[in-house]
Amino acid sequence: MHAMAKKIANSLFLLLGALSFIAMVQGQDQSGFISIDCGLPENSNYTEKNIGINYISDANFIDSGVSKTVSPQDKTTHPQYFNYLRSFPNGIRNCYRINVTSVTRYLIRASFLYGNYDGLNKLPEFDLYLGVHFWETVKFTNSSVSINYEIIHTLSLNYIHICLVNKGTGTPFISVIEMRILGNVEKSYVTIESSTSLARFRRLYFSSISNLIYRYKDDPYDRIWEPYWDDKWTQLSSRLSNDDLDQNDFKPPAVVMETAATPKNATASLDFQWEDDYADNNETQHQYYIYLHFAELQKLGANQTRSFNITLNDVPWSIVKPVYASLYTRYNLNPWFGHKNYHISLFRTESSSLPPIINALEIYLVKDFSSQLETQKDDVDAVTNMKRTYKVDSRNWEGDPCAPIAYKWQGVDCTTYDGFLRITSLNLSSSGLTGHIAADISKLTMLKSLDLSDNELSGTVPSFLAQLQSLEYLNLANNNLTGSVSNELLQKQSDGLLSLSVGQNPNLCASTSCISQSNDTRKKDNNAVIAVVASIAGILLLLVIIAAVIIFRQRKRYAAARNIILGKRRSSIKGSELESKQRQYSFNEVVKMTNNFDRILGRGGFGTVYHGFIEDIQVAVKMLSLSSVHGYRQFVAEVKLLMRVHHRNLTSLIGYCNEETNIGLIYEYMANGNLDEHLSENIKEKFLNWENRLQIALDAAQGLEYLHNGCKPPIIHRDVKCTNILLDENLHAKLADFGLSKCFAVDGDTHVSTIVAGTPGYLDPEYTTSNRLTEKSDVYSFGVVLLRIITGQAVVIVREDMIHHISQRINSMVAEGDITKVVDSRLQGDFDSNSAWRAVEIAMASVSSISVERPYMSDIVKELKECLAAELARKYSNCDLQNKDLVGQVSLNLISTYISPIAR
Repeated sequence: MHAMAKKIANSLFLLLGALSFIAMVQGQDQSGFISIDCGLPENSNYTEKNIGINYISDANFIDSGVSKTVSPQDKTTHPQYFNYLRSFPNGIRNCYRINVTSVTRYLIRASFLYGNYDGLNKLPEFDLYLGVHFWETVKFTNSSVSINYEIIHTLSLNYIHICLVNKGTGTPFISVIEMRILGNVEKSYVTIESSTSLARFRRLYFSSISNLIYRYKDDPYDRIWEPYWDDKWTQLSSRLSNDDLDQNDFKPPAVVMETAATPKNATASLDFQWEDDYADNNETQHQYYIYLHFAELQKLGANQTRSFNITLNDVPWSIVKPVYASLYTRYNLNPWFGHKNYHISLFRTESSSLPPIINALEIYLVKDFSSQLETQKDDVDAVTNMKRTYKVDSRNWEGDPCAPIAYKWQGVDCTTYDGFLRITSLNLSSSGLTGHIAADISKLTMLKSLDLSDNELSGTVPSFLAQLQSLEYLNLANNNLTGSVSNELLQKQSDGLLSLSVGQNPNLCASTSCISQSNDTRKKDNNAVIAVVASIAGILLLLVIIAAVIIFRQRKRYAAARNIILGKRRSSIKGSELESKQRQYSFNEVVKMTNNFDRILGRGGFGTVYHGFIEDIQVAVKMLSLSSVHGYRQFVAEVKLLMRVHHRNLTSLIGYCNEETNIGLIYEYMANGNLDEHLSENIKEKFLNWENRLQIALDAAQGLEYLHNGCKPPIIHRDVKCTNILLDENLHAKLADFGLSKCFAVDGDTHVSTIVAGTPGYLDPEYTTSNRLTEKSDVYSFGVVLLRIITGQAVVIVREDMIHHISQRINSMVAEGDITKVVDSRLQGDFDSNSAWRAVEIAMASVSSISVERPYMSDIVKELKECLAAELARKYSNCDLQNKDLVGQVSLNLISTYISPIAR
C-alpha cells in the first residue's frame, strides 16, 4: 500500500479510540434515527454523553442470541454502546427484524467490538447480510479495535432484516446497529441502477492538526468523518458555521469543510490512490462512486485565481473553480471500475495562480443487490405470524424464509413467481404445534403442499384450506382435530386434485356421511338438558351472524367488479370474429368453453388463465382467485382500463363472467405465447429473425405510444416487460397485463405519485428513488425490452456475486464498435447493420438513468419504423422490380399510424 493507504489505516485506529473526543455543537433532532445497543438489557436505554444520541435495547428486535459484555479494560477505552454485545452461539443465520419507513433511503451502520467477551481471545470471522443480500465479511485485526460497516440503501419494504451468518470460523456477534434516514434528497448519492447500494470505502476530511472523528451532532445524518493528512501538503483553514457555508444536496458539515489540503509545492498535484484487492485473484472487480467536496477558504485578491483539473487514472474528468464559503461537490454519474490501481489527481490549470485544494472526500463501493430475489411480503408476514403463534423456536426460522437458498427456513420450499419468491411447500410435521390451524396459512396463496401431521392441533379443519387454489397435498394426520372435513376438500380428493391425509384424529369425520350420522346422533340425544340445547343454539346463531357478515362483505367486494362490468358499454372489437360475442357468460358456459378448466395457460396474482373455445374460436379465460386481495385490485384496474382503450397492439377483451363469486374475463387468444419464451437461450422452434424482432418491437412501441398520447388523460403501463408482450399466430405483438397501470389525474399532468411497483431489472431508477411515475418510466422499461430483443440476453446476470444489468453489458460492447458482438449471435449476422446500430442507439437512449435524456414513445415509434424499413430493403435488395415496389409499399405503410378512439 502507498503512504495514503497506511495513513488511512492509522485513521481507522484513531476512530476506535477517539470517539470520546468528538466535538459537540448545538442540539439537533434525532427523528429518523434508529440506534440499537445490541445486548443491552431489555427495557434499558440511555443517552451516549459524548454525542448525545439515544440508544435502546435490542430485545424487541430479535428472538435469539445471548447478551455478553466486553472485558473491563475495553469498557474504559470505548464509548458506552460498546460495553454490551449480542452473541449467537446457536444457529447458522440469526437476524434482527427492524421496522422502518418503506421506499426510503437509509444510512445503515453495523459496529463490532470483540473485547475478548468470551474469554477465548480468538478473533472470529463471520458474514454480515442486509436482508437476503451479502453485505460484508466481518474480520478483526485486534480484540480491542472496533470496526464498523456502513451502507446507503433504499428500503422497499416496511422492515429490514440484518443477519449474522456463522461460517464455521468463530461465533458471530454484533455490538451496535444504527440507521439514519438520509431525507428526501433526490440528487445526493444517486446511482445509475436503482438496485445499487453504496457501501462506505472511505469518508475523509483533510486537517493537519485535528485528530477528531466528527459525526452527529456536527453531521445531521450522523455520517462518520475521519481525518487524513499527507506531509506533502499544507493546510488552509477558515472558521465556518453551517450558516456561513452555502450548502448543497450532500450537506457535509461545516466543521469538516473549514479545513482543506493544498500542496506545499504550488506546481505539484494532490493525489489519492488505492488498489483493488479483487484484481489479484481474478474475482469481479469493485465498482466505485467518488464524491469530492470543495469550498474556497481564502478570500482571493484581485490578481489571484484558483482553478484546477481533476483526472481519474490520468483521464481528464473535470475542471473546478471553487467559490469562497460555497460548497461544490464533484461526483461520477456512472460507476468507475475496470482497474487494479486507482488514482485521482488534482493539478492547477495554466490560468490559475493558486494550487488545487480539497476539503473532504467520500469513496463508496457498489453493492448491487438485484440478483437475489426476496420472498413476497404477504408470504413473509404469514409465516412470521405463524412463528409467533406456534412458537417455532427449534427450526431457526430467522430472516427471509426463502433466501438465500443456503439459509432458507427448515420445512419451507419456494419457487420464483413474477419477480418474487413464493412459498409453495410448508412442512411443520412433528413440531409440537398446539392450538387451532393458523388462519395465516390462508395468505400463502401459492401453497402446493402443507404438512401439519404428528402435532397436537385441535379445533376444526378450517374452510379456507379448500380455497387454496394451488394446494395439491394436505396432511393433517395424528392430531386432535374435531368436527368434519369440508365437502370441498373431499370433492377435490375425489376428483384427484388433492392428496388428503386426516387419519388418527379420533374425533374427526372425513366422510360425506358425517352430516347424516350427526342427524342420527341428535335424534338419539333429544333428551339432553335444555341448557345444552340453548348453548348449542347460541353458538349456531353466532355462526350464522358471522357467516352473514362474511357473505355481506364478500358480496360487497364483488359488487365493485359487477358495477364496472355491467355499468359501462364497450365498443365492439373491429375486425374480430368475436364482434357479436362480446357479452356476459354464465359460469356454466365458462366451464364448458374451457372444458372444465383442463388446460392452464398461466398463473398470476389474480388467479389462473385457462384456454378455451367459443364456437371453434380460441380464447383465454382469466378467473379471479377469491384469496387474492392484491390480484383483485389489479383485476379491477385491468377491467377499468380495457373498457376505455382499444388498439390493435393492446390485448382485446371479448367477454366476462360475473356470477356470485365466479368472476372472470375472456380475452382473445394469442397463439404464440409471450415474447420472453421466444428469446430464451434454449429456444429453437420459435426463434425470431431480425425482421420479426423489429416488427414486435414496433408493435409494442405503438401500443405504449397509444397509451401515452392516444388516451386522455395519458395512461402509464408500469409493468412493461417481455412476459407482458403477447404474440399472435403471425408474430404480431400486443401489450397485456394492465393490472399495475396508472392514469394521470387530468390531462396535462406530468407524473403520478405512487409506491414503487413493477419488475426488477425493468424498473425506472428515477421512479424507484422518487416515487414519481412518468411516461419516461415506461420508456425505460421498453428500452430494457428492446435490448433483450436485440441481444437475446437476460436482463440481469449474476457472476461471482455481482449483478450485471443488460444496459451495463451492452454499453461496454457498444464501445468496442462491433455490432455483431451486440446483436444476438443466433442471427449469424443475418441483419442490416445500420438498422441494428440504430435500434441499439434507441435502446441505450431509452435506458438513460436521467429521464429527461430519454426519448418519447412517439420518437421511438418513428425510429423503429425506419429500422424495419431498412431491414426490409436489405432483404428484398436482390429481388426484381415487383418485389422492390413491395418494399416501398411496406415502408409507406409503416409511416401510417393506427388511428384509435381516444380513451376517456
